[in-house]
Amino acid sequence: MRQPIAAGNWKMYKTRAEAKALAGDLAARVGSQEKAEVVLFPPYTSLEAVGEAISGTRIALGAQDVFYEKEGAYTGEVSCIMLRELGCRFVLVGHSERRQHFGETNEGVHRKAKAALEAGLIPIVCVGETLTEREEGKTFKVLDEQVQAAFAGIPAEQAGKAVIAYEPVWAIGTGRNASPEQVQQAHRYLRKLISNQYGFGVSVETRILYGGSVKADNVATLAAEPEVDGALVGGASLSADPFAFIVNEIAKAKG
Repeated sequence: MRQPIAAGNWKMYKTRAEAKALAGDLAARVGSQEKAEVVLFPPYTSLEAVGEAISGTRIALGAQDVFYEKEGAYTGEVSCIMLRELGCRFVLVGHSERRQHFGETNEGVHRKAKAALEAGLIPIVCVGETLTEREEGKTFKVLDEQVQAAFAGIPAEQAGKAVIAYEPVWAIGTGRNASPEQVQQAHRYLRKLISNQYGFGVSVETRILYGGSVKADNVATLAAEPEVDGALVGGASLSADPFAFIVNEIAKAKG
């Protein structure tokens, strides 16, 4: 049985004080949740404060990005070792906004995922198609290319620890929602790709999250799909009420 994940990506929101307050509120509400793994992804500047606020709870800490080198003259970058020192267990890799705004390539995603796994971090590898790619019938082709590139050369014992997040770019912050059928279809295909590359055993253990405008009013329907192992939540994770509700709905659907 795959333990579902409820992940909150705070993006470039929340000062240190605001992040600490929200994390403390969530610690009180869902800090003892056992049926779903809760992960918070605050900005780099708030990682330490959020880590302190969730200390002693079941909530895990994650970073929104990472660089693949251990150290060096890479101004503005942060390494896996630095994240581990702050208590991070997870890291987002290849988020659509990193790909769209900062030129993240499939090769860069691969190097980051590989570095994270080697450092003992759990990468959440984000994949997904644009609206144009979907309208042109290229969804599966895009997913195939992104997954193959991300996991190229990574051994099965490491790959099985990674998480995949399907985030159709056209459904992020646009008000458009992928239907449960579209989500289930994409997740089923992603699991098939993992099975083809690593075998059935790894594929059934791999957790695949959905990330595309997940909110309190659609999480139950999405979480009910058998291939959906939780959600990567954006805007709805910036307030305690909706995110705590989402966490509990995911736990209920998969518990």
